[in-house]
Amino acid sequence: MKRLLTIGSVLLCLSLPAHAQSETPAPFDNDLQRLGEIMGALHYLRAICGANEGQKWRNEMQALLDAEAPSGERRRKIVASFNRGYRGFQQSYRSCTPAADLAIRRYLDEGAKIARDITARYAN
Repeated sequence: MKRLLTIGSVLLCLSLPAHAQSETPAPFDNDLQRLGEIMGALHYLRAICGANEGQKWRNEMQALLDAEAPSGERRRKIVASFNRGYRGFQQSYRSCTPAADLAIRRYLDEGAKIARDITARYAN
């Protein structure tokens, strides 16, 4: 559970007005895209593995978008990353398997690491 909270903690630190007002890529955009992809994968995988989280990961993604407030191409890329993560596993997994459980654990760890790194580098 601590890992889930760590991913969410990055949302509190991304209110960077300089990036919200422009199309200029933020230095952490690649990390945000990867985090979006991880959230999309978790949204799909946690559902088929019976986590009963409902829209948790979609809501986390929306909170990330709301906190960062990207527009135009920046927003499109982050949203596309979420969708890519979701669809990639949707095409491969119809039920929960040991490999799906492993992917969930790895994505939770990677997402938590990305969130910590973004927070450490760019938080005010």
